[in-house]
Amino acid sequence: MLEFYNINPTGRHVGDYTVRALTKALDLDWETAYALLCLQGFVMHDMPSSNAVFGAVLKENGFAKAVIPDTCPDCYTLEDFANDHSKGLFVVGMSGHVATVEDGVIYDAWDSRSEIPIYVWAKKS
Repeated sequence: MLEFYNINPTGRHVGDYTVRALTKALDLDWETAYALLCLQGFVMHDMPSSNAVFGAVLKENGFAKAVIPDTCPDCYTLEDFANDHSKGLFVVGMSGHVATVEDGVIYDAWDSRSEIPIYVWAKKS
């Protein structure tokens, strides 16, 4: 299931996918999520949207990273991941994109259901 989700205050949906994913995963407003990423990027001397910066913020907030097995690298989609994870909170990384999945629902500003997931950050209980 997909729920279109764009919390960007101006309605933009290009380039701020990490901010949007953090807002949903951490229950933050857009400005707070953006500031967290910028501050972490400053500390790490890296861009706020980099995987390392984004991952550090998630790790600090109780998420653990795992790689998605590539037994079928072109056929296992984000929609499949969501269907397989009907419970829990996840931030799923794809090639050049991330989206939040909560209790089997994909939250994204566009239809990313057919994208191929590479890694996942899961909220620890």
